[in-house]
Amino acid sequence: MLSLAGLSSCVEYPEVYPNTYEGNFQALWEIIDTRYCYLDYKQINWDSIYGVYQVKLDTVNDDYALFNVLGDMLKELKDGHVNLYSDFNKSRYWNWFTDYPSNFSSSLIYSDRYLGDDYLIAGGFDYALIEGGTVGYVYYSSFVDYFSDTNVKYLFDYFRNCQGLIIDVRNNGGGALDYAETLASYFMDEKTLTGYMCHKTGDGHSAFSDPAAVYTPAHESLNWEKPVVVLTNRMSYSATNSFVCRMKEAPRAVIVGDQTGGGGGLPLSNELPNGWMVRFSACPMYDARMQQIEFGLEPDVAVALDSTDTANGFDTLIEQAVALIKQ
Repeated sequence: MLSLAGLSSCVEYPEVYPNTYEGNFQALWEIIDTRYCYLDYKQINWDSIYGVYQVKLDTVNDDYALFNVLGDMLKELKDGHVNLYSDFNKSRYWNWFTDYPSNFSSSLIYSDRYLGDDYLIAGGFDYALIEGGTVGYVYYSSFVDYFSDTNVKYLFDYFRNCQGLIIDVRNNGGGALDYAETLASYFMDEKTLTGYMCHKTGDGHSAFSDPAAVYTPAHESLNWEKPVVVLTNRMSYSATNSFVCRMKEAPRAVIVGDQTGGGGGLPLSNELPNGWMVRFSACPMYDARMQQIEFGLEPDVAVALDSTDTANGFDTLIEQAVALIKQ
C-alpha cells in the first residue's frame, strides 16, 4: 500500500472561519473547493453551487436546517465517500447504487443450492462446496471483516479438489484497503501493476502529483492456481472496487456480474468550526491503464439476475460463474 504520510504537506489548510451559520458554510465550501479531487473530472461548477446554496442560509434558524443545507450541497458531488457528520445526523449520497438493479439476493445464496444452513465460516468468509463438490463458493460481505493467512490456507485446502473458485463480493460496501490488497495477493503469480494513485499538491482543482504506481504482490506462501470468478454488483464499493481493480490483473480471474459502484477516491476528513466532520474523496485512484475508477469497473462478463431463475431458486450470476469454471 502507498504511504499516506505527507499527503497534505503541500496543501494549504482552509482559512479559519467563525462558528456561525455563514462561517460553517464558507469553511465547508472551501474544503471541497481546495481538497476534493473530482471537481474537474465530474465537471462540477463549484462556484455556481456556492451561489445556489449560500442564499439558502437566509432561511436557516437552527443546526438541523444548517445541516440540511450543507448536506444537500455535498450531494451535488454525487459521491458515496462524501459525508457530513454531526451529533444528530450523517449526510449521505445513495443514488450511486439505488438507481441500479441490485442483482443480489441473500435468500438465494443462503439457500440449499448454494451455502445452505451448514456453510463454513473462516474470518469474514462464508463458504461451501457447490455443484456436487466441483466448485468452491465464498461469500465475503465486508472488507471490514478480518481474515488471516491461516483462514485462507484452510479455505484453499477445503477447495483443493475443485475445478475453480467463486469469490462473491456483491453488496460488499468496502472497508480496509489493506484487506483488498491481501485478498488479491492470493491470486497473483508475481508482483503485478494493478493501478495508480495521485494526491493533491495545491488548492487548484487539478493540482495533483504525478501518478504513483500501485502494485499487488504475490503472496509469499499461498497461491490459488485454478480459475477464480469474482461476482460484482453496484454495491461493490470503495475497498471492494479496489479489490476488483486488482483482480482484473490476476492471471486466472474473470469478473462477472454488474459494473461496480465505484468509490475510487481515497477519503480524508476535515473539521468545521462547529465541530462537525466532513469526509471527502481526496486522492484519485486509477486502474492499471490509468483509467479513473470513481464511477465503477465494468465486468468481463455482464450478467444480471433473471427473474425466472430467481423464481426457480437459481442465482443467475453464480450459475454463469459455474459454467465458466467448468468450460
